[in-house]
Amino acid sequence: MSDAQVTFDPKNMPFRRLGPSGLRVPLFSLGTHRTILITELTPEGMAVGGSVKEKVRVAFENGINMFNTAEGHAEGRSEIEMGRVIRELGYRRSDLVITTKLFFGIRSGPNNTGLSRKHIIEGTQESLKRLGLDYVDVIFAHRPEHPDSTAPVEEIVRAFNCVIDKGWAFYWATSEWSAQDIENAYHAADKLKLIAPITEQCQHKYYAIGTTMWSALAGGLLTGKYNNGIPEESRLAAHPDISRATIKDLHGEEGRTKSRKIQELTKLAETELGCSVAHLALAWVARNPNTSTVILSASKPEQVLKNLKALEIIPKLTPKILDTIEKILKNKPTPIVCLVV
Repeated sequence: MSDAQVTFDPKNMPFRRLGPSGLRVPLFSLGTHRTILITELTPEGMAVGGSVKEKVRVAFENGINMFNTAEGHAEGRSEIEMGRVIRELGYRRSDLVITTKLFFGIRSGPNNTGLSRKHIIEGTQESLKRLGLDYVDVIFAHRPEHPDSTAPVEEIVRAFNCVIDKGWAFYWATSEWSAQDIENAYHAADKLKLIAPITEQCQHKYYAIGTTMWSALAGGLLTGKYNNGIPEESRLAAHPDISRATIKDLHGEEGRTKSRKIQELTKLAETELGCSVAHLALAWVARNPNTSTVILSASKPEQVLKNLKALEIIPKLTPKILDTIEKILKNKPTPIVCLVV
């Protein structure tokens, strides 16, 4: 890959620091969870390489050089596909920011999942082998709140620092951790004089740290396509087994309330901003200064380009527009007041 001739052009993509680190990442990045896991599997269970390659190519040519995957996505196949596509496209490794996540593993067994030192070390080696890379830029510790997550936080911190010391990753981070778990990791790192996690990967939450946001479109709900039911050509209709919980929620009272709010947001987006509700949702998440990058998913290459139009909406989110959004959603967290005696 070092001899590749393809050079990265960031175009007009904004770049932000990933948390407190010096690593700069694009405001929008591309993930593999839905890009490959759901939409790109053949009946035999293998990803459709041509379409995946085209999505990565379109992303790269429009300023996206960060690609997010995980050992558990399609039981490791998404890492294999991502690595293969990067090699075939001839991208310089130094032009890319590649991230992956550890926890779920790809095999059953008492030590093949979780965040023990054993799985962190061995899981990292296996991920790198599937990717065909010597290192990833960031490796995430996934889901400590899982019932099987019994590793002490000191062990987790030491193990990821070992991964960094071995040169297998430049940074480590957390994914779907609670604020308390993140604080515990910081305290442990400080106590042990080791490197703390640099970012949290989560669905949209108000963390006062750099975040990598996934599911900014709420699994497709914020595209507006489900406002009047489930279209036959939609992902929920095509994959009811994977989307069972979402389908159930849509038919309940909470789902109807969400649909009503999305309909109001759709009207606001179209009449006041001249855009889709999906563009509004992506722009709303991206405008937060604590958002380092928003991870996009795409079932088709043209969806990558379509989602990037959200960049044009960010400057249009005036205080008046944001106030209107808050009145529709009514979900702004109440500030916590701490009294120091």
